[in-house]
Amino acid sequence: MLGKVASFQKVLKGSGHIYVCVYIYIYFFFLSRSLALLGVFHSDSSNRENAIEDEEEEEEDDEEEDDLEVKEENGVLVLNDANFDNFVADKDTVLLEFYAPWCGHCKQFAPEYEKIANVLKDNDPPIPVAKIDATSASMLASRFDVSGYPTIKILKKGQAVDYEGSRTQEEIVAKVREVSQPDWTPPPEVTLVLTKENFDEVVNDADIILVEFYAPWCGHCKKLAPEYEKAAKELNKRSPPIPLAKVDATAETDLAKRFDVSGYPTLKIFRKGRPFDYNGPREKYGIVDYMIEQSGPPSKEILTLKQVQEFLKDGDDVIIIGVFKGESDPAYQQYQDAANNLREDYKFHHAFSTEIAKFLKVSQGQLVVMQPEKFQSKYEPRSHVMDVQGSTQDSAIKDFVLKYALPLVGHRKASNEAKRYTRRPLVVVYYSVDFSFDYRAATQFWRSKVLEVAKDFPEYTFAIADEEDYAGEVKDLGLSESGEDVNAAILDESGKKFAMEPEEFDSDTLREFVTAFKKGKLKPVIKSQPVPKNNKGLVKVVVGKTFDSIVMDPKKDVLIEFYAPWCGHCKQLEPVYSSLAKKYKGQKGLVIAKMDATANDVPSDRYKVEGFPTIYFAPSGDKKNPVKFEGGDRDLEHLSKFIEEHATKLSRTKEEL
Repeated sequence: MLGKVASFQKVLKGSGHIYVCVYIYIYFFFLSRSLALLGVFHSDSSNRENAIEDEEEEEEDDEEEDDLEVKEENGVLVLNDANFDNFVADKDTVLLEFYAPWCGHCKQFAPEYEKIANVLKDNDPPIPVAKIDATSASMLASRFDVSGYPTIKILKKGQAVDYEGSRTQEEIVAKVREVSQPDWTPPPEVTLVLTKENFDEVVNDADIILVEFYAPWCGHCKKLAPEYEKAAKELNKRSPPIPLAKVDATAETDLAKRFDVSGYPTLKIFRKGRPFDYNGPREKYGIVDYMIEQSGPPSKEILTLKQVQEFLKDGDDVIIIGVFKGESDPAYQQYQDAANNLREDYKFHHAFSTEIAKFLKVSQGQLVVMQPEKFQSKYEPRSHVMDVQGSTQDSAIKDFVLKYALPLVGHRKASNEAKRYTRRPLVVVYYSVDFSFDYRAATQFWRSKVLEVAKDFPEYTFAIADEEDYAGEVKDLGLSESGEDVNAAILDESGKKFAMEPEEFDSDTLREFVTAFKKGKLKPVIKSQPVPKNNKGLVKVVVGKTFDSIVMDPKKDVLIEFYAPWCGHCKQLEPVYSSLAKKYKGQKGLVIAKMDATANDVPSDRYKVEGFPTIYFAPSGDKKNPVKFEGGDRDLEHLSKFIEEHATKLSRTKEEL
């Protein structure tokens, strides 16, 4: 259109004023037509956009309406995060099943649940039966503490009642009808509530009682509460019952202080008023099994000499036997208290027989700690004996047992390493360890070589280990392809590992290896991924071989994240961590780094990794005292604040100043 106006300009050029007027008229005529057309186009475009938006809004409204609508499948109502509260608001009783679509038990239960729905629909008044896909209705699943499938709950006036019976039509219908009665009230808690007024009376009178010190606001305490009450109900059925109790430590501050409660929940076992740490599980069945085991005597009586002889001949662990006059002997009571402190790690026995005392070469009122025959040697006493009296502290008995629990050279296994072989330095000799009759001689042959060295290094712990049981550890040490039948390594206090160079094994080569370690002449073996060829990303990749050069660089502040590739929390942190690195990319004195802790050794014990992700700040000039990131949310704001608080090398921009 504007092109046509231009052509008229040429025709009229040079004419008089009358032509100028005609030109102006034509110009504005075409201009107005152009603007009108543009307006029509814009109007049509806007109308189409508005129509699309209206359609999208209608679709969203339809989706919302679909979510709010309570559908029915084979008589069972389908609830979700959107429609739940609205549906149950005016209902007296509702039966709920939380399920997962992939759950085999849920699929098996589905036909039974549909029968239940049909029966309760005919109830007078009808009782609604609903199901909730807990994998998509995550808010409801969290709200009702759903941790397994199917989970059945009865909602009574908005309050959830756990259903703990069998998953049969008869039992579930009966329970729902019971709860639906107008006069039904929840049964009182079985868990005892203790205060300073009744604590001593209840606890001192109980042979055994488990006490939880909690805080009302504590998330872990809230999670434990239903499991704790279920365990209390189960243990209350026993004869005699095992009571469970709880103390609000925020209200009963004197009790919390008296029993050194510094975190929540803190659980303690009391036996006639004496406290012992609770180290068991925190779910119903785990608590029940643990407390049943704890309620038994910590020491088992030996009735015959033959039992002792069998321990010596066939035993695989330390033998602990207290010999006393009888159950009323005060020394026996002290022994029992000490046994209670160690019952999870060691098996305790006692005897009142003079025949057994004679065989063990001890007197009544003495404790003997000895090793089974296969772990005895000419370099150590056959047994260790301690006098026990009524005044002997149980801590002294405990220390004595721990001191002599290991033989000079023991057998390290997956089943005992966490409780027996934590002391470092630990010298481990790997070969085919087999104490069965046919292979015992060969096993003892190599063990005798280790004994010759172990006797001269009492400050170290020595052990043999089967090379197949520890194939992964042997591989990490670089010894799986050594070509030798026997290999050795030393694990030190800092977590470093040292491998003996492959050569024909005997006591002399082992002695040289241990001596070199003692003198600090050995280089540690570090499990490491290959060093990245290109490490120019904002987040520096650290591997075992580069840990010292990057993280321990004394001139740089370093924020290091230890992660696991399979860890969901680590994956969630990744974009935040990248944004953090981008935020501080101009800071030459600060390094943001990460390390796959499953594929690389952390060469320093100062950087302990006990979960993923674990984040440390290693300040310049003080690498031996890294600061662990704890307590805050792993978001950009809190991580930035953490860096700002501990950085020593941050430079400020003009804007910041």
